[in-house]
Amino acid sequence: MDAAKTKHLSEELEAYAHWFVAPDPAAGGHFLAVTLFAEFDDTARVAREVTAMFLVGAGAGELVDDAQLIVSELVANVVNHTVPDRHLARPGSCRRIDVTFKKYPKWVFIGVSDEDSTPPLLPAGEAFPAALVGELSEAVLPDSGRGLLIAQRLATSVWWSPEERGGKTVWCRFDLDEPGVRPD
Repeated sequence: MDAAKTKHLSEELEAYAHWFVAPDPAAGGHFLAVTLFAEFDDTARVAREVTAMFLVGAGAGELVDDAQLIVSELVANVVNHTVPDRHLARPGSCRRIDVTFKKYPKWVFIGVSDEDSTPPLLPAGEAFPAALVGELSEAVLPDSGRGLLIAQRLATSVWWSPEERGGKTVWCRFDLDEPGVRPD
């Protein structure tokens, strides 16, 4: 394995290890968790506003536009597509959406959790080259999965994890050491 690949793998493992723990404020870390409800009319707007407030307050304001778009898409997926697991569903209650923000000196992690254990359909890759997409009619673009495709294009990394109690979290990571540059 060449030095560049070894360095990239080392950086990925370091980021992965930090994803599991809460950031240390003494080391420049920031953490916020917010609970929203899918049935409220302004859920996506509140999620976008909280995203901007967290990132600006944590000193990562350059990510606001991309992160707001991703959070909006992930929250919309919960609002439009999730059905809570039977043991988590409560008759007459709202569907819960938890949004988690973690900021370290080198990374920002954003997670959107829901009460549906069904795995998301993460796009495996681009169906069309980026240069061609702008010229294609809406009719030939996929009807679903666009939000996760947007997240994959804007964030450094996107994945999901099952929750111990049921449900899942879709995560995205932004690398702060080289803003706007993602490894191939």
